[in-house]
Amino acid sequence: MEAWSKLRQLIPLIGFIGLGMGSAGLYLLRLALYSPDISWDKKNNPEPWNKVEPTDQYKVHDTDYKSLKKDRPDF
Repeated sequence: MEAWSKLRQLIPLIGFIGLGMGSAGLYLLRLALYSPDISWDKKNNPEPWNKVEPTDQYKVHDTDYKSLKKDRPDF
């Protein structure tokens, strides 16, 4: 009976670990299927990165390098 009590205490831990692993698996699946960096179909779409429109949000952080302060001299 004491073994069942200890096992019952592990049920929430197993559930949360399973939920985390399932979420990570679904995230990796989403990256593999919808990312323009990955090409699964080399015959019909060999270069999927060429089909990204200029209005598509692809970058996480966009930096305007022209507006940065220059801290090095020109040679």
